[in-house]
Amino acid sequence: MGKSERPEHTAPPDIYYNAEEARKYTTNSRIMQIQETLTERALELLALPQDGIPKLLLDLGCGSGLSGESLTKHGHTWVGLDISESMLDVAREREVEGDLCLHDLGHGLPLRPGTFDGAISISAVQWLCNADQTGHEPRKRMRRLFETLYACLIRGGRAVLQIYPENSQQAEMLTSTAMKAGFSGGLVVDFPHSTRAKKYFLVLMVGSSSYQPQAKGIHGEDSDDDDQEVQVANRQRSNKRRRTANGNIQGSHRHPEAKGKDWVQKKKSQMRKKGYTNVPSDSKYTGRKRKDHW
Repeated sequence: MGKSERPEHTAPPDIYYNAEEARKYTTNSRIMQIQETLTERALELLALPQDGIPKLLLDLGCGSGLSGESLTKHGHTWVGLDISESMLDVAREREVEGDLCLHDLGHGLPLRPGTFDGAISISAVQWLCNADQTGHEPRKRMRRLFETLYACLIRGGRAVLQIYPENSQQAEMLTSTAMKAGFSGGLVVDFPHSTRAKKYFLVLMVGSSSYQPQAKGIHGEDSDDDDQEVQVANRQRSNKRRRTANGNIQGSHRHPEAKGKDWVQKKKSQMRKKGYTNVPSDSKYTGRKRKDHW
């Protein structure tokens, strides 16, 4: 996998996080540090009552239990769900204290209503934006997740989902689907002016609340760590294209055919499968080169 390539574009999560990748992920001290930092921030945004009573929390996409360990340190009980059996095997070997369940979040949560005091997720929910299988429709899978998440939280409970959206459309799709499921809240963006330190947290609340989560770095402050990303150092694809000797723009080395009609139609088809609704219709003008202005 190239340095700038997102894991979601490589393989479905249950395949991508195989035994080798699961162990590599869990033994990387850098990733462990980042996971702990992101989990601490998620707990801060969760704003649980400081009453000394341990809370029952849900960890969506718990992986090998790195985020769950932070929940345990804070004295909370937790249940973790993940689609990767290899990740859960590593979590069991590490003897994490949470209960673990092999489950696809896109199928909804098979949990008793009104059970959990809160929920967190670190770098997992954005995987639902991709159609990994023929029958997968991202919007429907998101809706099942958010509707069942809303149901299993107590009244006044919150969920904080740290995500890496590929673009603004994915962020909007996740946020709007959560709101339609009944949640209030929205997207909190830490360090919005920094390319590398920017972090997205979808903060959701069951019922109305006066709680107003505050983003960090909105006035241009520096992050303590400008390189906090859990899997890929640079998740944005490069859009640079080479210019040939005669001055024409050439496609990238990965897409040498860009951007002819077939390529444009292929990309539009992929966007539709991912659930985007604002993709222009195909026509005889699709991919046609524009004439030079005179």
